[in-house]
Amino acid sequence: MLDVNYIISNTFYIILLLTAAPLLTSLIVGLLVSVFQAVTQIQDASLAFIPKVVLVFLVILLSLNWGVELLTNFSLDLFNNISEYGKQHV
Repeated sequence: MLDVNYIISNTFYIILLLTAAPLLTSLIVGLLVSVFQAVTQIQDASLAFIPKVVLVFLVILLSLNWGVELLTNFSLDLFNNISEYGKQHV
């Protein structure tokens, strides 16, 4: 179980977890702003950009503690099991 595929799959899973909240926030805000622009016929580029930046920044700020904890646990798991990873390839 402790092989390169396990490490790579966990790495991609953590990347997915860390990027999901900001990406989904950007997607939802972009969709809502686009609907608002279509309904009101306001076609201003800053109207689409500023809410996305502000809300994505807030989501990253709010999830920063969780993300650091997730990365710390993953790194500690790698460092604690590094001798086990090396034994399988000898």
